[in-house]
Parts: sequence; structure tokens; C-alpha cells
Amino acid sequence: MTRALPALLAALLMAVSFLLPVGVAPEAGPLYWSSDALTAIGVGLALLALPVILLSARRPLVTGMAGLAGLVAGAMAPPALFGRGLTLGLSAPGLWLQVIGLVLLAWLVLEDLSRAEAGRRVLALAVPALFGLWLLYLWEVLVVGFAVPAVLLPPPSQIALQLAAQAATLWNDFRQTFLKAVLAGWVMGSGLGFTVALLIDRVPFLQRGLLPLGSLVSAVPIIGIAPIMVMWFGFDWQSKAAVIVVMTFFPMLINSLAGFAAADAMSRDLMRSYGAGYWQTFFKLRLPAALPFVFNALKINSTLAAT
Repeated sequence: MTRALPALLAALLMAVSFLLPVGVAPEAGPLYWSSDALTAIGVGLALLALPVILLSARRPLVTGMAGLAGLVAGAMAPPALFGRGLTLGLSAPGLWLQVIGLVLLAWLVLEDLSRAEAGRRVLALAVPALFGLWLLYLWEVLVVGFAVPAVLLPPPSQIALQLAAQAATLWNDFRQTFLKAVLAGWVMGSGLGFTVALLIDRVPFLQRGLLPLGSLVSAVPIIGIAPIMVMWFGFDWQSKAAVIVVMTFFPMLINSLAGFAAADAMSRDLMRSYGAGYWQTFFKLRLPAALPFVFNALKINSTLAAT
């Protein structure tokens, strides 16, 4: 019963859409699905998929694939109206009834495929991908159908075209901003923080001088550090990387020191009783115990570096 209601409602909406205009032509007047053979076939195939879903509810893979075929065919009908100079929006109630029916059909299809994905890796990946593609499709149809200005919300097709047209510029910006500044600063800052933490752990008296200095640097606002880095390294990516190094150094330092101290005293005494030296104890006991703290610092630093 829970499946029958959305399926019957989708079939009713798609059937009624044949009786209502799907657009208004400048000279010919209202346009209907039945006046366009291609779009009518697409809507018809989407309608035919609904009885299959109702009659084979116990075989979710069969119903999901049949419904997906009908959904793809029906989804081709609304974009076929675009670019013809038709008046859509509120003047095309048949179009929007068709879209609502397709939404209900997509709901049933994704539900069936999600029930059939157990033990099938391909379906486990396909269901989220289909859901994302469906959201992009609805975005395109609604924005173009209601003639939303591109300044407010451009359709995905226009975004894709601009990405393709500006691929070279975007790649250069990505390389300059992310690969050279963000990634390099994240690696250097995290590595420097871990190295200093190792020095402090190996030479305890350094803790008195380096920890207060690290606390002082971390307390300085970034807006105060950035101009200094620009004066030192210039306006290129080096100054941005230097700011990221300062931002990511202290979280790694503190987390690494906490991780090095995470190993319990009994385990340390056991290593000493076996005659293990500092580096043997470090690599076999203390470093594995510190890894959760180190990865937590890397996660924190990835956010700081990207901002």
C-alpha cells in the first residue's frame, strides 16, 4: 500500500499532463505533449514503468531497473521543450505535473535499488550517484523552466560549460592556491610541529623554552601575522604557505606531545625491563599510541590550512 500510493499518484499526474499545456508558443499558442511525438513517447515510457513497479514489488532489482529505464525516458521530455522560444513557468502546468510525477517515480526507483544493493558493490555506488544526478536534473529543469536569472542561480549546464571554458585558468589557480600554498604549508607546518614535539620529548629542558614560544605564536591573530609574512616572502604563494605553517604548527605540537605521553607507565616499565632504548620504545610503543593524536592534528590542520 505504501508503494501503491506514490506510484498511482505519479501515473495520474503524468496522465493529466497530456491534457494540460506544457508551454505556449509565440504564434501557435499552447503546446501539448501529444503534439510532439518524441516527448510523448518519453512520457509514455515513464508511465509504463509504473505498472511494472507495482506488479513486481518483491523483486526490487527488476523493478528498479525497469523504473530507471522509464525514468530516463521520461526525464528527456522536459529538456526537449527548452530552447524553442516557448513561454514556460506558470504557463506550463502539464510540464510541472510531469516533473512531479517523475520525482515520485525516482523515489520508487531509488528505493528499489537501495533494497537490492545488499552484496552488490556496483549498486551501492550507483544509488548515491543517481540521487546526485537527479538533484542536478531538477536544478536544471526548475531554473530553466522558471527562467531564473543566471546572476541569482545559474543552471548546472551553464556552470559545466564555464568550467570547461575556463579549465586552464582554474587549473593555474588551483595549482597556485592549493598545491603550492595550502598543501605545502600544511605539510611543512604539520611536519615542523611533529619534529619540535619529538625534540621536546627527547630533550625535556626544551619544553620550558619552546612551549611558551609556541603558545605565544598561536595567540597572535592571523591578521597580524599575514602582513609580516608578506613583507618577508612577498606577495606570491610563499607568504600564504608561511601563514599556513604558523597556523598548523601549534595544533600538531600539542597533539603530538599529548600522544607521546599516552602510553601508560606499566608499558614503559615493561619496555625498560626488556632493555629497550629510547628509540626502540618510541617506535614500538609510544609512536603507535600517539598516532590517534597525530591524525587528529592532521584533520584539524587540514581545516585551518583551507581557511
